[in-house]
Amino acid sequence: MKNIILNSWIEIKKTRPCLVISPDEMNHNIDTTIIAPMTTKSHAYPTRIKVKFDNKEGWIVLDQIRTVDKIRLVKQLGKISKKEISEVKKVLKEMLVD
Repeated sequence: MKNIILNSWIEIKKTRPCLVISPDEMNHNIDTTIIAPMTTKSHAYPTRIKVKFDNKEGWIVLDQIRTVDKIRLVKQLGKISKKEISEVKKVLKEMLVD
């Protein structure tokens, strides 16, 4: 998860922002990727990371991670900060490992 990238992806006729959380090796070798959706409508919750992107405040929704076909990723929007990467990793570890 060295290079976490924000993308937009297609879900039910809408394009929504997401965060790619799968490792680079996986992203380069198979046709699917693991993403966390993003939203501007949420509230503080232990599995949601508050971020500011594209001049909007929003949330990375780690409690709704999913695997999608790479074809559904339509455009790279940017990257999150190192601090935000650390927070994502911390929450994922708490959710899935600890």
